[in-house]
This record gives sequence, structure tokens and C-alpha cells, in this order.
Amino acid sequence: MRLEQLEYLAAVVQHGSLRRAGEQLHLSQPALSEALSNLERELGVRLLDRRRTGARISRQGRDLLPVMVEILDAADRLRTAAGDQGQASRVLRVGTVNAGTSPLLLPAVRDFRRARPTTVVEIVNTQQAEITQGLAEGALDVGLVNVLPGDDVPPDLHATVLAHGRAVACCHPDNPLARNQVVTIDELRQQPFITMRAGYLMHRFVHRLFEGRLPPVALSTDGAEMGKMLVAEGLGVTVLPDYSVEGDPLVRAGAVVHRPLAEDSTSVSLLCIRPRSSHVPATVRELEAHLVARARAYRVPPAKTGS
Repeated sequence: MRLEQLEYLAAVVQHGSLRRAGEQLHLSQPALSEALSNLERELGVRLLDRRRTGARISRQGRDLLPVMVEILDAADRLRTAAGDQGQASRVLRVGTVNAGTSPLLLPAVRDFRRARPTTVVEIVNTQQAEITQGLAEGALDVGLVNVLPGDDVPPDLHATVLAHGRAVACCHPDNPLARNQVVTIDELRQQPFITMRAGYLMHRFVHRLFEGRLPPVALSTDGAEMGKMLVAEGLGVTVLPDYSVEGDPLVRAGAVVHRPLAEDSTSVSLLCIRPRSSHVPATVRELEAHLVARARAYRVPPAKTGS
């Protein structure tokens, strides 16, 4: 067994096909396929399910992946200890539904990068189903997802609660709703509405909030970040968790304002999820710790200063 064979497998898992992995590794597809077949024969297990649409890690490969990742992490630590900064760094892949980006994710990534300057952090914006699938298949290392009370996390995933929040109405500062202290559901129904696409938790939340009688839908989009940009352009109003809005650059710049909902007290929670395993890579543990630290500070009120 050679270390590069494990790196080849990690590349196939990340890129989803032998062809794309070969392009990234500057290796021909036949050579890559042969190297992985040799590894499968040596281990006596099938590591990849090869399909016409691409290659995905097999169930047996998924069970062995944490051990392989631990070996690759150990190799990275050895390279760093030897001062070999020219070697390619491992990539830490984070899947997010665009939740808690400004107050939690970006500060945690900044803290992580200070401690791990040679580790590349890849942030993937996608839906929750794709995040859980990516974690199961090894294509993602960490996920950030929203949940409502009663939602279950797959048993093969470990979840840490980062924040509990409430949904808020987001609008342009020139919108009449911005003059209100709170916003009612009937007031929202009178506004062009920006909804999240099906597959996002806030799509499900909004249908529950309006009891199936939605306001006139102006736009449908992917994720909170694009939703806030559309609000800033005055194209409609939307509803998002407060932790996806507070501290956002558009809010700080005064381009978006948010108001509590008068008739809803549903809690929305932000979770950090990762595969449940006894072999958690050091980089994953470190980013998780930075997220937890930022989450603890997030709801702590600032100290009062004397006048």
C-alpha cells in the first residue's frame, strides 16, 4: 500500500469521478483506475462503486474512510514537522446552507486559518440533503444545517448545537415594514415575497408560517446569502433565521433591516454535523472547536461601560 493510493481515493471521493480526479491529480484515468484497483485487491474490499455517471465510494470504502483520513492527516503532520511546506495541503470541505455565515462560520474559519495556514478550507453552499449525503460519502468533512423542533439528525452523524434563534422578516430600509417594531403575517402577505427553493428548511418553515396561503411570490432562490442580496435590491421581503442576518455586511451597511415576527415563536437551530466516528481528523476537530467557541460568544451580551 502506498500513501498516494489513499490520496487518489480521497480525490475521487471529492470530485465524484475518476476523470475529474485524474485531471486534478494530473494523472491519466487508466493509471488512476489501476492504482485504485491494486489498492482494492490488496485490502480485499471494493472501495468504489463505478458507474457511468461517476464513481462514488462504496459502503465498505465509507467504513474505512475515517482510518484513511487519519493516515493522510498523520502524513501531513509529518511533512509539517519536517518543514516540507512545498507539499500539497489537505483540503477541509465545509458544506453549508448559508446559515450563521457572518457571526459564526466566517470568524471560525478565520480562527482556524490562523492555526492552520497551509490547510485549504473549501466552503460549499448547498441544500441539507446534499450535505448529509456528502458527509456520508466522504465528499464533505463538516456541515452546517438548520433544524426545526422535532427534526432528526441521521444516526451516523454527530451533531453539535451552535445556536438557537427565531425567524425574522427581512426587508429593504425603504419598505413600509421597516417602520414597524414587529411584523405580522398579514403584513407579510401584502409584500412581494422571496422564498427559498424546496429543499431548504426555510421553504418548509414559510409554508408552515403562512398555513399554505403564501404571499405573492416574486422570486425563488438558493440560500440566505442570495435572498439577502435580493432584499437589498428592493425586490421583495423574505424570512430567515436571525443568526443568518445579524452581523451581515448588508445589515451593517443599512441595505437590509430585520424585524421580529409578531405571531411566531418557533425556534430554529443551527447545527454543526460531521460523521460519527472514533477517527475524527484533527482539522475537523479544530474547526468544530472554533465554531463552538464562536457560538458561545455569539449570544453573550457586550459588557456595560461606565458613563
